[in-house]
Amino acid sequence: MDLSKMCIHTITTKPWNIEKAAENYSAAGVKGITVWRDALEGRDIKQVGNMLRDHDLTIVSLCRGGFFAHKDSGKRRSALDDNRKAIDEAFELGTSMIVLVCGADPSQSLEESRKQIREGIETVIPESSAAGVRLLIEPLHPMYADTRSAINTLQQANDMAEALNSAWVGVAVDVYHLWWDPFLEREIRRCGERGNLMAFHLCDWKVPTTDLLLDRGLMGEGCIPVKQIRSWVEAAGFNGFNEVEIFSTKYWQEDQSEWLMKIIKAYKENS
Repeated sequence: MDLSKMCIHTITTKPWNIEKAAENYSAAGVKGITVWRDALEGRDIKQVGNMLRDHDLTIVSLCRGGFFAHKDSGKRRSALDDNRKAIDEAFELGTSMIVLVCGADPSQSLEESRKQIREGIETVIPESSAAGVRLLIEPLHPMYADTRSAINTLQQANDMAEALNSAWVGVAVDVYHLWWDPFLEREIRRCGERGNLMAFHLCDWKVPTTDLLLDRGLMGEGCIPVKQIRSWVEAAGFNGFNEVEIFSTKYWQEDQSEWLMKIIKAYKENS
């Protein structure tokens, strides 16, 4: 694969600040960047957006909003305020999408958390619409159902997006979270038919995995059938960026310039 649809999340090269990431991604021929909010701290966000575009980088999305589910009503209100802030940041940055890690609260049922997630997204749709920013529901692997997300399958994400029935709500498909799902091809097709498939994230599941958050692998390094899943996504009509999102304490300790070259090689050969 060429690099015309390659995007890298800033978290993938976490030791680099956003200025260094932009310089090096662009010099390597990468065309897209997804910005994690921590990379914007202490900066003029509009100026960061201009800087990224000056490096010929498409700002694919902002990560992350969400965490709507809380038993405590005050925490739910705080989450809404933070999501409104994220929408403002996305607008200032000049991107049209925010990825949502929807949240969960282990002190209540998953059903109640899902209800709060739906209500939370619905509450901020007017702000996202006014800003021209879409909210992407990202289902997370069931191992995160305790505190990170009560949305754990693509079917659940599709159900929620369809129930909300808004042009400003879509779905993000991440191979790390969904590769195991026996209904994945069907649900990707469904997502595409509804026009809700808006983001596609790449990495691999290492065997053995030593940390369920911070030991993701390069494409081709693990057991995820990345090429097959990409073929399903493309068959469903998706023609956006392929976003490399790798959390890895191992790779963050490497020389990041060498790490970037490994990412690009794996992308070309195994995506």
